[in-house]
Amino acid sequence: MRIALDAMGGDHGPAPNVGGARLALATNPDLTIVFVGDQAQLDPLLAAGGLPGGRVEVFHAPHAVEMKEKPAEALRRKPDASIFRCWELLAEGRVDGLVSAGNTGAVVAGGLKTRRFLPCVHRPGIATVMPTAKGRCVIMDVGANVFPKPRHMLEYGAMGSAFARHMLNVARPTLGLMNVGEEEGKGHELVQKTYDLFRASSLNDRFVGNIEGRDIHRGAVDVVVTDGFTGNVVLKLCEGVSEFVLGLVGQEVVAGLPNDRAAAAQALKALVAKYHYSAFGGAPLLGVEGVCIICHGSSKDAAIANALGVAALDVRVNLNEKIVAELEGLPANGEE
Repeated sequence: MRIALDAMGGDHGPAPNVGGARLALATNPDLTIVFVGDQAQLDPLLAAGGLPGGRVEVFHAPHAVEMKEKPAEALRRKPDASIFRCWELLAEGRVDGLVSAGNTGAVVAGGLKTRRFLPCVHRPGIATVMPTAKGRCVIMDVGANVFPKPRHMLEYGAMGSAFARHMLNVARPTLGLMNVGEEEGKGHELVQKTYDLFRASSLNDRFVGNIEGRDIHRGAVDVVVTDGFTGNVVLKLCEGVSEFVLGLVGQEVVAGLPNDRAAAAQALKALVAKYHYSAFGGAPLLGVEGVCIICHGSSKDAAIANALGVAALDVRVNLNEKIVAELEGLPANGEE
């Protein structure tokens, strides 16, 4: 398989992308990586990186979208930016997927510009994996579509369910709708209409109803459905709370242990490695032809490697075929 890597994306430039690619190639023997970026910057890094010959290619893209740039302006002013070139390669069928730690809005904008959506998909959405008391859950959407329609939300439930089943090995994923209360009839018009769509769909037997934010990490459901605005706030809040709590544990608990400090520090390090965003690598943009994994802007080598591994697994399990099959079971009617 061939995965395009946005080599210029991320807060740290091309170095962690090259380092992550080296790790991914070592554990994925069927993978070829197409580095998309400024060849003048990439060539010395690749020469010194020890990457296996014959499994690395470079596609020159002279510009990059900065993190603070507005996606629409970047599309207009920098059509040859690395992330947009990645999308072109995917649309032309020259790669099976793409991975980027760059500007999330630009990644999504590039996908929307191609308009190469899967059958039955009206708007793609970003899914992310979060740890829970029972394992892991999928939250969708976390930023691609801040003004969804009820039909979009229903499709997110189907896509998230397929992802949980085939990527996280959840045999029968349960679904919940993010709301301000568990009772039926709660919330604004969007969630009320979405609730009714779920109850009238083939997903009803797995739909547990409304859930609240505190239910996510309790593991109340395997798939959480929400709009992109709410989902992004939840995602960033959880990241901040996790960093805050783990930092407090390090300062107030580990540092105060006179005899077992080394063992406690090692346990805390293992906990961070297990639950840090880099453990899964990136968030897939579901609903587009091909594979797209969006990484955290501050991703280092390990996160990039894990994201490439997720992209490779996505291709191996033919996730998009599974998503289409799930979507085809939904009722044809509904506001689009």
